[in-house]
Amino acid sequence: MQPILKENIITQLQWRYATKKYDPTKKIPAEEWEVLEKSLILAPSSFGMEPWKFFVVTHPEIRIHLVGACWNQAQVADASHLVVLSAKRNISLSDINALIERTAEIRNISPTLLEGFKSMVSEFINTHPALDEWATRQVYIALGQFLTTAALLGIDTTPMEGFHPGQVDELLGLTNSGYGAVLLCAAGYRQADDKYADLAKVRRKREDVIVHI
Repeated sequence: MQPILKENIITQLQWRYATKKYDPTKKIPAEEWEVLEKSLILAPSSFGMEPWKFFVVTHPEIRIHLVGACWNQAQVADASHLVVLSAKRNISLSDINALIERTAEIRNISPTLLEGFKSMVSEFINTHPALDEWATRQVYIALGQFLTTAALLGIDTTPMEGFHPGQVDELLGLTNSGYGAVLLCAAGYRQADDKYADLAKVRRKREDVIVHI
């Protein structure tokens, strides 16, 4: 496997920012969008539970309606693609069984060989005081992988927490689906006149955030 040059990684992470203005005429090529979708599929999660679903919203009218539910952020409608990242609600034994079955299928082993793992996950699920919050945190891991992959591809993104979850759930038909919207992420290509594109990236000093012990 050919490694990505370290310099290129840092350059692209410096380049990315939360894009405020998208060029609605520029669309992400299908082959690059496929990579971005796979980055979501391959995102890590605790126990491999994947307590999420990702809704790629392409319908123009729904995108326009979502703008109002997202504090009138134009990126929701103007970006090439919009992903609504949702978390699984009310995780139960059936979700654990699905994980065990899928693992056994992929690894071509008997589910009985996974009984120890199943017991460990079950104990966690049965004793965790805030499973919905735990699932929400997992979704942020997937978002991070999506943002980094997009940056490496030279694709702009805007992660968004500023929206009304109930309204977004209703517009997407999620209200009784067992999933709830946690984050939105627009993806596409910046407008040339987005003033935020050329602003210096503000981060704390290395010594203020990295501690070697």
